[in-house]
Amino acid sequence: MLIALIARDKDGALQTRLDNRAAHLAYIEETGVVSQAGPLLNGDAMIGSLVILEVEDMAAAEIWAVNDPYAKAGLFQSVDLIPWKKVVG
Repeated sequence: MLIALIARDKDGALQTRLDNRAAHLAYIEETGVVSQAGPLLNGDAMIGSLVILEVEDMAAAEIWAVNDPYAKAGLFQSVDLIPWKKVVG
């Protein structure tokens, strides 16, 4: 099952993002369920994340999301997990 995780950073949280980036990227590598990922942008500023998860079910996506180092650091204002269907690419 593909799940789109769309997270919006809290205002003024860029340093939190930068401080936890290495741990976030290591988590992505360790878990092996991320097919695509990258920051949401406002100009050059990172303001959130888009992560496409390939997981067994929504419960697995929820577990992944709460254990993401960014989430544990309190980076996000909001996180949405939405079933997604790949059509192109």
